[in-house]
Amino acid sequence: MENSAANAGAMPLETTTPIGWAEKACEALMAKYEPEQLPPDRFHYHQGVFLSGMEKCWRLTANDRYYEYLKRWVDSQVLEDGSIKKHKPDELDDIQPGVLLFNLYEKTGDEKYKKALYRLVPLLKTWKTNPSGGFWHTEHSPNQMWLDGLYMAGPIAVQFAKTFGEPEYFDMMTFQALLMAKHTKDPRTGLLYHGWDETKAAVWADPVTGLAPEFWGRAIGWYPVALLEMFEYLPEDHKDKPALVAILQDLLIALTKFQDASGLWYQVVDKGDRPDNWLENSCTALYVHAIAKAVRFGYLDAKYLQYAWKGYQGVIDTLKFDENGNLVIGQICIGTGIGDYAHYIARPTSENDLHGAGAFTLMCAEMSLAEKTV
Repeated sequence: MENSAANAGAMPLETTTPIGWAEKACEALMAKYEPEQLPPDRFHYHQGVFLSGMEKCWRLTANDRYYEYLKRWVDSQVLEDGSIKKHKPDELDDIQPGVLLFNLYEKTGDEKYKKALYRLVPLLKTWKTNPSGGFWHTEHSPNQMWLDGLYMAGPIAVQFAKTFGEPEYFDMMTFQALLMAKHTKDPRTGLLYHGWDETKAAVWADPVTGLAPEFWGRAIGWYPVALLEMFEYLPEDHKDKPALVAILQDLLIALTKFQDASGLWYQVVDKGDRPDNWLENSCTALYVHAIAKAVRFGYLDAKYLQYAWKGYQGVIDTLKFDENGNLVIGQICIGTGIGDYAHYIARPTSENDLHGAGAFTLMCAEMSLAEKTV
């Protein structure tokens, strides 16, 4: 299946395959940054999600330039003794890039990558929790569970459990995923609220439920993407897997009901009728990735691929190229905390932001696999 980019800036319209778009995203960011310069200057999920997409692109294309690029970034951060040059050990966001270490350890045998994993993942054993046992998102957000947190800690911990024979992490992370869904799922829409504060102390927390006020696009995307990554390493017969599969199915099916005619989803997912709400590419890319991957794994009927292809095409239709012929991915919400509707709507957008480019690359890599099965 071939697709064309509209609004193609200084470059003529062109057609390419999903993996071709993934490569264009990788090349655009490689042209913009040397790996050691990827922002911010610490071990953080912004780089982690983009380089995770690049790693998938490398696996599908066998282009070793992508492998060497992500290895250079990791090596700029991870020292020979496995310590990490600059990170915040009390923020889940700074655990996530550790997923890049598994492949590097397997491919090189260099013990520093294993040592780094053993510095990162065991932090979760003493992580601060709310009264129900849910991980604080950060030290400075006490008792707050954010949907984003499952992506930051779930995949790395479950892969660690399988890789190194540390099964306690299976139960740890399925518990977190179940607790999060139990308290953030809205029975009316089927969507998940951005966060939950059991103590109701956060300024954004509902005084009765402790819930965040809105369904923010990208936060909802991290949750199913995380579950699907976890399922790649979680034992098939794990006691919590059936419940998590049901949660995944319900959420992805619910999301299809809020897809805009353009194929995209809104910044605040359920309020597409508001004139100030806007269509956002990174959440769309994450939903497309999750729907297509869930179909590929057999968790959703193949009929749901139509929503993935429609969302994919919606993102492709927004793409531009700069004067140097590099891909420009826009309509990406910059990072945000939890807030009310006005807070999310007022968030600035950026171009080729790392989590947006990462979400885009993840989407395109997955759709290249969907392409092979249709």
